[in-house]
Amino acid sequence: MNDRSLFNFILVRLGQGALVIVLVSFLSFLLLYASPGDCLADLQLNQSLSPEFIAQERARRGLDRPFLEQYGRWLFNLAQGNLGRTCKDNAPVFNLILQRAGNTLLFSVSALIATWLIAIPTGIWAAVNRHNFIDRFIQLISYLLQGFPAFVMVILLLIFAQTSGLFPVGGLRSLDYDDLNFWGKIADIAYHLALPVTAAFLIGFAGLQRLMRGNLLDVLQEDYIRTARAKGLPETKVIYVHALRNAVNPLVTLLGFQLASLLSGAFITELLFGLPGLGQLLYEAVRQKDTNLAMAGFMLGAIMLVLGNLIADILLKLVDPRIKLDDRG
Repeated sequence: MNDRSLFNFILVRLGQGALVIVLVSFLSFLLLYASPGDCLADLQLNQSLSPEFIAQERARRGLDRPFLEQYGRWLFNLAQGNLGRTCKDNAPVFNLILQRAGNTLLFSVSALIATWLIAIPTGIWAAVNRHNFIDRFIQLISYLLQGFPAFVMVILLLIFAQTSGLFPVGGLRSLDYDDLNFWGKIADIAYHLALPVTAAFLIGFAGLQRLMRGNLLDVLQEDYIRTARAKGLPETKVIYVHALRNAVNPLVTLLGFQLASLLSGAFITELLFGLPGLGQLLYEAVRQKDTNLAMAGFMLGAIMLVLGNLIADILLKLVDPRIKLDDRG
């Protein structure tokens, strides 16, 4: 595929993605609108505020308007780059999303890199040395890890942290963070992320390792691999050049989905470990029915999904030039 064809493919995918994002925004706004109450419901518990004042405040914020009018106003503001303000604190939504998304990305990317750097080589090694003692031990560990629900894994690590006192629980920085030097700040954040990243790694390692091992074993049974061996090619070239190139294709697609979920896939871990990330923020936004804040999070997730799928397709083309991106639309 030449540069022009790739450019046209990206334009088509972005156009399709824009339609997806609009549909997601409509359905998300509709669900928030249809749910009972609004973000001012807690004010009714304050006896010092009159019902008239609450009604005026609701009208000022446009919460008493019909669905299409509210959605149209939100969409118009979004088109101007205005995400609005939070309902409770009147804080700029953009600043909150930017701050929390940075924390979530730091955690998610660290966990993703750790998982892939360990799981992929382990899966390749297990496939090449299948059925020996270490391979069987690795597969046993993988089966055990896959049998644990994600929240159980996180809870067990939380219990370990609380009983041992070796790792902090809650937050991303220590109280004296501002007094540390550059490397001290990096070490402090890494110390706080150690257990959450370990939890995410243990959750993702087993499936990714087994997928890599299974794909490579399947490819090693293909006729062209037998032919390559019959020609006397070195075993390392047969495995790491001919076989591995085809075995990683499904993993590239998986990587695209994982990139798409970087900002949304860490919700349970963030919530239980008390990390100040996007997942915890959006949970509170939906619970309090803070429409502007919740919609900003939903849109960010939808954008990441579109971009993740696009990146996966482009990576597939780079890994295997035989794939035609034109046929994947």
